[in-house]
Amino acid sequence: MKRISIRGVEPAATEIGYRRLSEPLGTTHVAINHYRLAPGEGFPSGLHAHADQEEVFVVVEGEATFETLDGEITVGEGEAIRFAPGEFQSGRNASADDLAAFAIGAPRDSEDVRLPLACPDCGHDTLRLNSGGGGQTLVCPDCGAERVPNACPACGHDDLRVALGEDARPVVVCQGCDAEFDTPPLRD
Repeated sequence: MKRISIRGVEPAATEIGYRRLSEPLGTTHVAINHYRLAPGEGFPSGLHAHADQEEVFVVVEGEATFETLDGEITVGEGEAIRFAPGEFQSGRNASADDLAAFAIGAPRDSEDVRLPLACPDCGHDTLRLNSGGGGQTLVCPDCGAERVPNACPACGHDDLRVALGEDARPVVVCQGCDAEFDTPPLRD
């Protein structure tokens, strides 16, 4: 048995209130994160799916709005939502009040994160996000083509995320200037 104080866990080095609880609790098969999001803030990552992990979000205060390929879903205080492996989602606090939620994922170490973007070489409908080796690459799980994302051509910001555009199709959005791109800017 291991007991911790959530407030005693050092927040992750991000701009949102986010505490990783798996290490302090010593979990080996489940990932547990605690989020405290102000109005307008989002969970880290854009629209994505874990091909090898199911994820459950439990809202303990406020409400979370999740964007999926089937539309938006709002989950209120005292409610939970499960995303099966392969289901695309992103979440945010679209309300005027703070949001507190737990994210629980199993297995703990998800290694196959997918983005709903087509491969520029073969047209496969998803790309795998590879974050190892000192940088991010996009890898096609079908043909193996590997591409390196580039910074935003409009402002140079390097935080680009996938979201649903106005016509409910995936677009790449710059977090610095809100520019939208049909395909991710890639290095040559």
